[in-house]
Amino acid sequence: MSRHPEVKWAETTDKIFLTVVLADSKETKVNLLPEGVFDFSAKAGPENHVYELKLELHDKVNVDESKINIGVRSIFCIIEKAEPERWNKLIRGGKAPHYVKIDWDKWVDEDDEGSAGAGDMDMGGMGGMDFSSLAGMGGMPGMGGMPGLGGLGGMGGLEGLGGMGGMGDMEEFEDSDDEEETAKSGDKKDEAVKEEAKPVDVK
Repeated sequence: MSRHPEVKWAETTDKIFLTVVLADSKETKVNLLPEGVFDFSAKAGPENHVYELKLELHDKVNVDESKINIGVRSIFCIIEKAEPERWNKLIRGGKAPHYVKIDWDKWVDEDDEGSAGAGDMDMGGMGGMDFSSLAGMGGMPGMGGMPGLGGLGGMGGLEGLGGMGGMGDMEEFEDSDDEEETAKSGDKKDEAVKEEAKPVDVK
């Protein structure tokens, strides 16, 4: 009997980010149809359990522009919508199954779209493939060794703002200059006091 893997999803106006959470998958088969039907099957675990998934997505998709990456810990898909609009749900019809969850790490509110780093996720150097290249290939047994997608978790592009903290160092440098000047003027005063305090020889 087949099992259902966990599925996480997020969206922007023109894309769906879909992650099938399944480590060390083998004989992975993925198919995406323009009508919005997403088919997935693979084997995983020491006993090679069969995992299967069929999702009827909320609306039509652009298969040619969609990408997939089969990693060590998960299968990550960027699915291009046929029409750029918010779906607000992944599955057509009623309530989503219990194994379909929102991926808050990748979620972008509509008001935040277009801001730095928001929804700006692509396959980068992860070797993303077109869905069309997977169709009818009967599984991808050699893909398991590709790097996982763990690094995508936190929208790392925003972390670079932390570098502004270096401005505090500038103030410290300015303060230290003032202290040195004060110290130098203090030294001159001390010298003057010493000169005044010298004993005067009376003959």
